Amino acid sequence: MLHGSVASPRNPLAHFAKGQLLRATGRCGEAIREYEMALASNRNWASAIGHIGRCKIYIGPIEEAIPLEEQAIRLSPRDSDIGLWYFRIGQVHLLQSRINEATAWLEKARSASPTLALVHRWLASAYALKGETERAAAELAEARRLSGNGSPSSIAQAKAPNARNFAAPVIRALYEATYIVGLRKAGVPEL
Repeated sequence: MLHGSVASPRNPLAHFAKGQLLRATGRCGEAIREYEMALASNRNWASAIGHIGRCKIYIGPIEEAIPLEEQAIRLSPRDSDIGLWYFRIGQVHLLQSRINEATAWLEKARSASPTLALVHRWLASAYALKGETERAAAELAEARRLSGNGSPSSIAQAKAPNARNFAAPVIRALYEATYIVGLRKAGVPEL
């Protein structure tokens, strides 16, 4: 299945699909190249730009993610993915310990996409890092309500699925020092 763009080297949709598959399997460096090939045919493909930003969050350089997400927002301000783009900007701010900026963007993400449990989890972490434990607890409760058994009920569960996404050592360290610390402060147990 990874050979789709080889069979159709000029097909931007094939490159985008290959990028999605590579990103989903933790191969963000390769995914970025595929998204860039898709963009060669349409420089305004907001989703491809947003996914390059997403990959930059996972592998770095993380500071390049925000301008990419902002570009996607400018290109498609009414897009159904706008909540995810706001979320990713908030995520970068949180990973870089800019808690107030993170909170503002994560709140925008929650308003745009109120049913995304991951937004509520990251917002809970941000609130807890600010010492707003009641708000953090409310966001965790909403994340659990939205995802049922899919929401991590422990720090160990929060770490497990993201080990592949945040695999780059520098990014993993930021993830542990901010998001995971915030979840602990919000009251999420270790096991």
